[in-house]
Amino acid sequence: MAKTNSADRQNSSPRKNASASSLEDDKFVSEALSGKESSYKQLVDKYQKALYFHIRKMIKEQELVEDLVQEVFMKAFHNLNTYSNEYAFSTWLYRIATNHTIDYLRKKKLRTLSIDQPFKTRDGEMEMQLPDHTYETDKPVMKKERKAIVQDAIAALPDKYKAVIEMRHMEEKSYQEIADILELPLGTVKAHIFRARELLYKALKDKKDKF
Repeated sequence: MAKTNSADRQNSSPRKNASASSLEDDKFVSEALSGKESSYKQLVDKYQKALYFHIRKMIKEQELVEDLVQEVFMKAFHNLNTYSNEYAFSTWLYRIATNHTIDYLRKKKLRTLSIDQPFKTRDGEMEMQLPDHTYETDKPVMKKERKAIVQDAIAALPDKYKAVIEMRHMEEKSYQEIADILELPLGTVKAHIFRARELLYKALKDKKDKF
């Protein structure tokens, strides 16, 4: 995350009639851009609950919403240098949350759409067969390479983070199941998963051309 010029630009043009709360947000953002990550945690604590209910309006599954909230805060943190205080931080954050959730729903819909499902006609069931114009000869190799990169990144995580991320995303266990298995408080499990994702993001962002 950029730490130069961004803070100066962020402080250079405060918007008119900003509320005390909004000005406080700008202060936290400026400090976070200067390297004080605890200030960003203040923003997380401030907006976590509101962001949860914002996303919950679009998605009903509680644990999925919690995952998306974490992803939004990570995405916002790593793009904080693009924030301009021409708008309120909360407006910027909610826009990221909305777009991220819509992207998730769009991808989920595409994943569940299948052209292989037979459909009924008067002559019986038929299967739709379409030519594959998107096939690339190196696609299986690239997919295998991407998988290996992710697995290597997970393997490099500290054990306490590796365990929770594998249970959550590979074994698809709930937060409570992970807490029970590891005999940890539920809040600790959620914090570990958040930190594990953050470390994975940092490890993989320099290899994004592989994705």
